[in-house]
Amino acid sequence: MQHPVVRLPRAALAGLFLAAAPVSAFACATCGCSLSSDAAMGYSAASGWRISLQYDYINQNQLRGGTRTVSPAQVVNDPTTGELEHDTISRYTTLGLSYSPDADWNINLQIPYVDRSHTSYTDTTSAPFDSAQLNAANLSGSHSSSLGDVKLIGSWQGLLPTHALGLQLGVKLPTGRYGGPNAAGTGVVGNSPVAFSSGPSAGQLLDTSLQPGTGSTDLIVGAYYYQAVSQNFDAFVNGQFQAAMLHKLDQPGADYRPGNLATVSFGLRYEKNPTIVPQLQVNISRKSHDQGALADTLDTAGTVAYLSPGVSVSLMRNMQLYGFVQLPVYSKLDGYQLFPRWTASAGMSYAF
Repeated sequence: MQHPVVRLPRAALAGLFLAAAPVSAFACATCGCSLSSDAAMGYSAASGWRISLQYDYINQNQLRGGTRTVSPAQVVNDPTTGELEHDTISRYTTLGLSYSPDADWNINLQIPYVDRSHTSYTDTTSAPFDSAQLNAANLSGSHSSSLGDVKLIGSWQGLLPTHALGLQLGVKLPTGRYGGPNAAGTGVVGNSPVAFSSGPSAGQLLDTSLQPGTGSTDLIVGAYYYQAVSQNFDAFVNGQFQAAMLHKLDQPGADYRPGNLATVSFGLRYEKNPTIVPQLQVNISRKSHDQGALADTLDTAGTVAYLSPGVSVSLMRNMQLYGFVQLPVYSKLDGYQLFPRWTASAGMSYAF
């Protein structure tokens, strides 16, 4: 039996990126972690192998629309909105493996594992809003833990003799679970899409934008530049653009294409003591609307900015640890979306 739904747009903000220079995009307006992990560890022209592991925690538990917070009543009473979402908690663990044959070239493989819990008030009545709709018995929940979408990114930094300028070209592959209902509503399309496991909507498929993967093959282009600005400070800036070139969900009535994602990060590293390096990043991202019959075209776009203080520590010559907290300082979200009050990232890398 299908339950009546008070709809609010897809869960949207989690952070945004996890990439070789900046970004790793997931399906919503802001799902992922926007921290520049390369800048966190410090760009390098050294040859050889590097293995890394990064963990990102994103708890989207704040309803926002435009530039401000909104109430459940605003969402329910708006006739254009969708599912009234309660929260989305995402934990990304990303294994990275990179190889530099010389100072000019680097290739980086990123393998994310996505652990995500989501709850929505999926058994509610329509407007006008009644606080009884927020009863815990009306919550439907899901949980999934699986491989996400793998990325492969190549970098070339041979343009300047200092190797301080890098250009990037890469691809994101549809390795994660993705999909939704078929056009007739009698089955599913995609690769083992996640469904609600509890509550009134148990067994119904989760929104396509909340799946661990997007089902798309994306092109990634980017660039970065870093430079010493004084005896103790280094500065960096990087940018990246990601767009779906092919999408497996391409049938009429059951199609889905994730929105394009553009990110820019810049910041400073204080390197008076090379063993302990305090840092400050500013991470900005803009995502366009998802497209297709399975997409929430109204509520998956937005612009967000984070202020991200952190520190990296060199435990030994070739090993580094780093940790950052991302604090949102600006958001302009289309429709209504779930947004985090803060996000956290921690990682380690070993060069050999």
